[in-house]
Amino acid sequence: MDVSIMISKAPVKESVAMVIRNSEGEFLVVRRADDDESLPGVWGLPAASIGADESAAQALVRAGRQKLGVRLLPGDRIGDDDADRGTYRLHLTDYEATILEGEPGVPQPDSSVSQYSDVKYVSDASVLFEAAQLGSLCSRVFLRSLGVAWGGESNDQEAPASA
Repeated sequence: MDVSIMISKAPVKESVAMVIRNSEGEFLVVRRADDDESLPGVWGLPAASIGADESAAQALVRAGRQKLGVRLLPGDRIGDDDADRGTYRLHLTDYEATILEGEPGVPQPDSSVSQYSDVKYVSDASVLFEAAQLGSLCSRVFLRSLGVAWGGESNDQEAPASA
């Protein structure tokens, strides 16, 4: 009997996250809503999925407007990572971004995208440890770029992804 194994590839979901710094060098973090399906109530970096026929830069600009109420200028690529999320494979890239206009505020009135419940600037990267431990790629990429390990793990090891 000939048995064939069909290998299916999960679709890839491309996403971006933004590291926005203020004049004091602090970076912007956002708190996910308590009803967020992936990381409820967890602090992380602002992020967005890249839409069809949209570049990473366009997605960053759109997310700045829709999720933070600001006009952004995309900057340099920080790093990227990917993870198997079961029904899809997530590929996420962190980018520097600069606010050209506006003051970040949440939630925004656009209900077509997930909204955040709080926003603040911080200087201590440990605010991202919980998100990194729970599988947040944007937090892991940024922490790695700073040379910071989270939760006692080496920044070369990958914690179990849950979101």
